Amino acid sequence: MFFLRRQLLRTLFFAFGSSFNLGRNQLGIAAPAPMQPMVSSHPAGAAVRDGIAAGAEIEKVTGIGGFFFRSKDPKPLALWYQQYWRILTTPTAEGETGWQQEAGATAFTPFKETTGYFGDMSKVWMLNFRVRDLDKMAAQLQAAGIEVKIDPQSYPYGRFARLHDPEGNPIEL
Repeated sequence: MFFLRRQLLRTLFFAFGSSFNLGRNQLGIAAPAPMQPMVSSHPAGAAVRDGIAAGAEIEKVTGIGGFFFRSKDPKPLALWYQQYWRILTTPTAEGETGWQQEAGATAFTPFKETTGYFGDMSKVWMLNFRVRDLDKMAAQLQAAGIEVKIDPQSYPYGRFARLHDPEGNPIEL
């Protein structure tokens, strides 16, 4: 039980981008300095803001701690993500490392359940990966036989491309 708990904690902290040291009976964490939360101008944001006592600090989420999803065949799918994306899966043994993210903004956007944005209506999630060079990544994937559609339009927040993993799950770059 202790090993599984350590494994879960290690995975969550890897995904959050924190560093930590695991001793036999201890866990030490070094996290980035806290940032002030942005308060929405939307009425719901005002309700949250107004419900907090003056001067009181609230905790906030600091990042994505993990992404867990169902798969028809998890091992080959995990290998696909490792081979083409260099995304390491959850460590399963002492000394293994997990995927380390680079710092940057993370879009968190719920969509209506009737959206066509994900493509296949049976898909309930979509990954969006930040990449340094969209054209280079797309060319690399296309050279491996993976169909990538680059959106010709450029937006104030970047350029995008769309593809699907071997199980048909949508991925946006």
